[in-house]
Amino acid sequence: MEQYDLAVIGSGPGGYVAAIRSAQLGYKTLLIEKYDTLGGACTNVGCIPTKTLLDSTHHYHDAVHKFKAHGIDLDSVQLNFEQMYKRKTEVVLKNTQGLDYLMKKNKITCMQGTASFVDHSTLKITAEDESFITIKADRYIIATGSKPASIPGIIIDKKRIISSTEALSLQEQPKSMIIIGGGVIGVEMASIFNRMGTQVTILEYADQLIANMDHDLGSNLKKILTKEGIEIHLQQSVYKAENVGDYAKVGFKDKNGAEQELEAEYVLMAVGRKANTQNLGLENTDVQLDQRGMVIVNDELQTNVPNIYAIGDVIGGAMLAHKAEEEAVFVVERINGQKPHIHYHRIPSVVYTWPEVASVGFTEEELKQKGVEYTIGKFPFSANARARAGMDTEGFVKVLTDPKYGELLGVHIIGARAADLIAQAVVGLEYEVTANDMARMSYAHPTYAEVLKEAYTIASGRPSLNI
Repeated sequence: MEQYDLAVIGSGPGGYVAAIRSAQLGYKTLLIEKYDTLGGACTNVGCIPTKTLLDSTHHYHDAVHKFKAHGIDLDSVQLNFEQMYKRKTEVVLKNTQGLDYLMKKNKITCMQGTASFVDHSTLKITAEDESFITIKADRYIIATGSKPASIPGIIIDKKRIISSTEALSLQEQPKSMIIIGGGVIGVEMASIFNRMGTQVTILEYADQLIANMDHDLGSNLKKILTKEGIEIHLQQSVYKAENVGDYAKVGFKDKNGAEQELEAEYVLMAVGRKANTQNLGLENTDVQLDQRGMVIVNDELQTNVPNIYAIGDVIGGAMLAHKAEEEAVFVVERINGQKPHIHYHRIPSVVYTWPEVASVGFTEEELKQKGVEYTIGKFPFSANARARAGMDTEGFVKVLTDPKYGELLGVHIIGARAADLIAQAVVGLEYEVTANDMARMSYAHPTYAEVLKEAYTIASGRPSLNI
């Protein structure tokens, strides 16, 4: 029976980063993956293919709606759905091949199969043909990620009632689509298909889109997406979805209890994700799960079995690839005797609509709930020269600061390049910089980043020089 220093179950962003860091520190490392490609949901059916299609449809949308204003006249613009999806597949392949290279470079042993615990120190790995081997490791990291969730009573049949996974593998462009859920996955999928020309309707239970982010962001995003032609209904309680052959229908109630029904070619469930903890053989260990099926860990990300750790989507919190990566490095370096740290409220969240949405730190709603005083600095992209030049004037930056010392409490952006701009705000929060210090740094002109500078200036109590 082969013995390893560390065995990682699952090869998503958390798993493969854990394996690489483990090998870098000199541990004999095993990485186990159920599917035939590395990378998990993020690389294969999540982050990477979704952002590829978001970029492709963004280019198409600009060609149709903005090129003429830029002085670019085209006789006709046509969407090649097959080529768009082919490119998506090629991008995914390049990423998975890159992971294969990294495993070989770092001398990490990879095994394909379903892993299940026999006991606290022994793992059974079963191949697709039901043959199996057993291995032992000094320590284990569970990094099995998550899968699409649904609403009780609604089955994702992968035909007419689909998840984001099936939406990324459609054979032809849908004519119409109902998306149940207005969170990150819902609005990104809505953007992709709306730009293609699909008639898109979002049904969201909460009273806000992207309800976990600052509510100013969700309100502004709703206006933008509605203007682009997406039909959005908030405070809707969906109770059924049926495949009726060539289309699907959805039954839902509004906030007053009135029942309604809609039909579309596809119904896409985007109500969140649930932890992949089934068939891990955890019943053969003392590892405990919470009522949502997530692995319970302590501050060291250690289960109640000292040699078994868990990271990423399986332990809850924000289901973000970069959160899983941070936890991967944290666990391996802790095992190595180092003292890394993670500040969870300093991990940014991003929505890749256009304009993009990005956030780090506390929201205004969270500060109110905690009874914390705060000052707001807010500045629109419409007053920024670079945004005007690029025809990207939608959105704003909102900075929340401590009124006594000016320390940054939260930064929230909806606007062009928000996904990249938020990195500067993360530095500010991580090192507890004041808004005044952030404002007094030099920013290149003209850039989108100057919207941040102006918001910091206003938050620090000085007037903006640009409005």
